Amino acid sequence: MSATLEELFQQFDAGTQTLQTALNSSYLDAFLENAENLIDQGRVRVEDGVPNSEDQAVLAAMYQQVLARPTDAETMRQLVQLSMLKVTHQDQLPSNYQITPDTIGLLMAALATRILPVDRALQVLDLVVGSGNLLTTVMNQLQRATDQSVQGYGVDNDEMMLAVASVSTTLQKAAVDLYHQDAILDLSVPQVDLVVADLPVGYYPLDDNTEKYLTKAATGHSYVHHLLIEQAMNYLQPGGFGLFLVPQTLFQSAESQGLVRWIQSVAHLQGILNLPSDLFANEKAAKSILILQRQGGNAHQVGKVLLGSFPKLTDQSEFTRFMRQIDQWVATDLKQTK
Repeated sequence: MSATLEELFQQFDAGTQTLQTALNSSYLDAFLENAENLIDQGRVRVEDGVPNSEDQAVLAAMYQQVLARPTDAETMRQLVQLSMLKVTHQDQLPSNYQITPDTIGLLMAALATRILPVDRALQVLDLVVGSGNLLTTVMNQLQRATDQSVQGYGVDNDEMMLAVASVSTTLQKAAVDLYHQDAILDLSVPQVDLVVADLPVGYYPLDDNTEKYLTKAATGHSYVHHLLIEQAMNYLQPGGFGLFLVPQTLFQSAESQGLVRWIQSVAHLQGILNLPSDLFANEKAAKSILILQRQGGNAHQVGKVLLGSFPKLTDQSEFTRFMRQIDQWVATDLKQTK
């Protein structure tokens, strides 16, 4: 963590602590109130005399210090991320509220900047956006790689997480439209160039909503991660890409044959990259990045599917070598014309 980011977080977090005490609230609610005050140019919201005048003065002074700092989108994203890490610890939130770690987000972003065109405006969708950390990590890196605009769309059925995503994207001045709904249902988003998703794993309980899905289970509940991969293809432009964080055992389940048949009918399976093993507590928790490309446009099935495992990030020389191999694959396999 840079000195500037650490100082910024300490200042901002002091405001969250002040508000939590004043409001007698959860840490998450205090964080949201703190962020909304900052978005409102440091104007402290007061209701029924809370927070009191002393706390108001402390908060107002902090906001002016923070607002006076030159901050870019990435700094504000990291500020929200650090805050949410503390929220998760302080409020003891369940695992499904945990944000996608930066390491994973940056690896997915590194892939996105290599496989997508960077000479035109881009649109990115996250079907399970949560706090927005993965979506904005990818958007910020794409923005750095191109002078064109990057528009984001995020869908989630959790209102509280969407509130976090809202303050995060506003603080980053990111162009993101957020939708509070079940991502398995029809969406009001346009077709996009890229879908990213840290997919939840498990069964989807509402069988009536899956009738139109070809990846639904023959009997019983369907896997929600299969359904979301299929839904992603519905909102990708021809030739668009999906980058999905999936279990390394994705193609080892009883339902995997149906998933593979469906993929072959609408998409090109272009790659599966295992994430560094040291990111996970045990082998059962290990994840991979699945790279799918919707059929159509200039898309073609590569002759050599990108397979491999990211080395540990601490091994810089090996990591650099691995990324060069990906660059070579993109140039000679993925982007070659047929």
